[in-house]
Formats: sequence, C-alpha cells, structure tokens
Amino acid sequence: MDYEVKADPLEAAFDAAVVPAVVQRPQLAAGDATNPAHKAFVDGYLRSGREVELKSFAGNVAADGGYAVPKEIDEVIDATLKAISPIRAVANVVRVGSAGYRKLVTTNGVSSGWASEVAARPNTATPVFNEIVPSFGELYANPAATQAMLDDAQFDVEAWLASEIATEFAKAEGSAFVNGDGVDKPKGFLTYTTAATSDATRAFGSLQYVASGAAGGLPASNPENKLLDLVHALRAPYRQGAVWVMNSSTLATIRKFKTADGAFIWTPGLVTGQPDTLLGFPVVESEDMPDIAANATPIAFGNFQAGYLIAERSETNILRDPYSNKPYVNFYATKRIGGAVSNSEAIKLLKIAAS
Repeated sequence: MDYEVKADPLEAAFDAAVVPAVVQRPQLAAGDATNPAHKAFVDGYLRSGREVELKSFAGNVAADGGYAVPKEIDEVIDATLKAISPIRAVANVVRVGSAGYRKLVTTNGVSSGWASEVAARPNTATPVFNEIVPSFGELYANPAATQAMLDDAQFDVEAWLASEIATEFAKAEGSAFVNGDGVDKPKGFLTYTTAATSDATRAFGSLQYVASGAAGGLPASNPENKLLDLVHALRAPYRQGAVWVMNSSTLATIRKFKTADGAFIWTPGLVTGQPDTLLGFPVVESEDMPDIAANATPIAFGNFQAGYLIAERSETNILRDPYSNKPYVNFYATKRIGGAVSNSEAIKLLKIAAS
C-alpha cells in the first residue's frame, strides 16, 4: 500500500535556509529610489564616475563635463540654504532661466481724482517705471571625499554632498547679500547710496538712514527711541513682514535696553521655532553686518521680501574630478546667483552719526 509522506516542517525549514538569500543593499539616500535617473546620478556618477545621460534635467552642460543635479538633491540644497543663510530666508528668491533677468518697479503709483457725475475726466499721472537688474556671479563649492568613502554602501553620498554644498554656498552668499560690491557677485544692500531724506524726496535706489544722534555709538539717554524712529521711518504697508537685521555683537547691546518702567524691549521666543522679537518684530542675526562704530550702519530694519531680490539659475551643476587631488574625489559645484535691492523704500538703516 502506498502512503503519502509529508515533509517534516523542521526539515523543510532547514532546506530553505540552505538556499542563499539575496543580500539587500541599504538605500543610498532618502530621495526617490525608484527614480532611475536619480539612482543613476547617485550610484553611477557620484560614486563611480560613470557618465550618465540625464535628458530629463534642464540646464545640463555636457560639453564641459557638468551635470545638473536631480531635483531631489537640489531641493535639499535650497532648503538647507534657506535655513542657514539669514538674508535668503527673508528675501524674495526667484528662479530665472538666464543671467539677463530684469524686473520693472513702479514708483509714485497711479494717480486718481474726484469729479462730479457729468464733469470731464482729465488724464491722471502715470507711474514711473524703474528697471532692476540684479548683479550676477557664479557661486561655487568644491567639497572632496575619498573613493573609499564613496564606495561604502553605508555612506549617504547624496546627503553629504547636499550639506557640503549648502554650507559653503551659505557662507559666500550671506556676505554678498549684505556687503557684495556687485562685481561678479550680488550687490549687497549696505553698498547702496544712503540719504537722510524720506521716501517722497529721496532718489530711487538710495536707502534712507536714521542717525543715531551720537558720533561714536548709540545715545546714552533713551537709546531705544532711535529704534522706534527707525521702525516708523518705514511706511506702514512695509511694516507687515518687516524684520531687524544685525550681528550678534550689536544684538548683545540692544538686548540690554529697557523702557522707562524697566521692561526689556527684547522679547524672547517662548515656543520652539518662534523667533525672538524686538519691539514686536523678528530679529535676524547676520554676522556680515558691521559692529557699532562711527559712520557704520550696524542695524537694518525692513521688509526684505519686498526690498531685496535674489535671482538664481535653476539647477546646481556638478563636475566630478577624481584626478587633480588624489586620493580624493572633488565635486566642483556651481550656481549662478544674483542679488539687488528691488525696492529702496522697504529697507531702512540706522547710521552711527550725530546727524
């Protein structure tokens, strides 16, 4: 008689264990691992140096060996830049297709008038157009890693590269947006012509300053009043969204100011992510701002979203160089960035001067 013999469960499990299992390689990055172009860029180009064809990415410069980074990496770079670059975080940032970007700004607005029901309607004054042309320059970073690091499956090359590029870009552009001379770099807002006159009489493109009232620093008596003067030198529409910009040394001085009843004019943020405020407006620390000294402008107050324009070409381009710095592989990253004051009425400065 034939009997049906069933395999012992333990034996079956043992037999299954003998079959070699497929080793799962850890994911290289937090990006979209299913995107073949993204995977080809990280695995092929960054790790191994294989040339990859990335037809879906605009701005590739294949002729000089550069490749535009995938959208996922570029977004990480931009997000990190916004987090650590103080002026970028509050300014108006636009993406452009070329370095020939122009922006038209109107002054005086459109005039209007009153008339009776049957009276004639004469022409009203038309606004004056001013052209803003941001000064462009090529910003670059050149981080390096050994080939052994790049070959290591546990090393997240994408996150490392985005962090290195963003950190270097933030240092360079942070200085340019404040003090840049406009020659092959953005023009910083502190390099514009200044005048003590108000918006109605000051020439377009020059920034208004409020004098501190003392030649070498802030006045000894009621110095907080000068900060109030600076706040109200900015017209009400711009005060919605306005911020203070100063370095940590100036901030240490300002934080000690008190009102007549002994209350500090500085208010610390009580919730994580909520900014500290000065006279009710957020404070942005920028170490590129000057210290308090004669004829310096250590404090800026304004609506930088309306007042300062940052224009940048779309993708970051990367050139992989494994030859010139052996045993390191250099990643030469470039990006075209421009900057300029777009509305000189939206930013005010405190100048250390008697008048």
